[in-house]
Amino acid sequence: MTRRLAVTLVGAVWLTLLPCASSGAADSTALSLPADIPMAERSRLTRVTAGAAIATRVDGEPFLARRDIFEYLLNHLAFMTHVTQALRITRLRIWPTAEGLFFDEGWGTTGRLWVVYAAEGTRVIYTRGRHNMALLPAIHGEVLLIIDYQYVPGAPGRVLVKSVVASFVKLDSRILSGVLKLGSAVAQKTADREARGIVKLFAKVSRAIEDNPADVYARLRERPDVPKQELEEFRKLLRVP
Repeated sequence: MTRRLAVTLVGAVWLTLLPCASSGAADSTALSLPADIPMAERSRLTRVTAGAAIATRVDGEPFLARRDIFEYLLNHLAFMTHVTQALRITRLRIWPTAEGLFFDEGWGTTGRLWVVYAAEGTRVIYTRGRHNMALLPAIHGEVLLIIDYQYVPGAPGRVLVKSVVASFVKLDSRILSGVLKLGSAVAQKTADREARGIVKLFAKVSRAIEDNPADVYARLRERPDVPKQELEEFRKLLRVP
């Protein structure tokens, strides 16, 4: 399990929490959803939190970023994974299909992803997938991820991004959830650490862009599967000739 503790936008939370989830932990994290999420969607998300094996809510470490680039990446998650792969930060892939977004975090967890709510200051993301393990049955479940963030004036042309990340993991198997509660203390620490890791992912990308935007663009351009339109939009944001 240790080598799979990779920090990714969705996969890290999903993968890390599934093998060590603990029942009862979700009680300590209250669900807070935007008021204008449709009732049908709200009901589905509420069912995830009500049956969550583990939940966490942590403050991310603040980091400096260009606001336009940060928001572009939040709004283009599939493209975001092209960036993180080009920079060798993570193995996570997200790609669009006719049925919506699919993801593969690179260590055995695959599934579908929905951006349930997107507005300045909040992202609500729901995933349903499975984790495959050698010689053992696949683990099926759901993850609800909520990212709340705000901007504080920082260096010239930059903002300080302050964020709070909440995640809820619900396993399909009640028996497995009950068995896994034995590792509750370790699971909660791991959940907290990996939730903070999602913010660190954006921080690493922001630092790479700050250090050498031309190099980031050159790496992306070398990837044949990067959508041309998004690549050009990102080039303009990077202000690379």
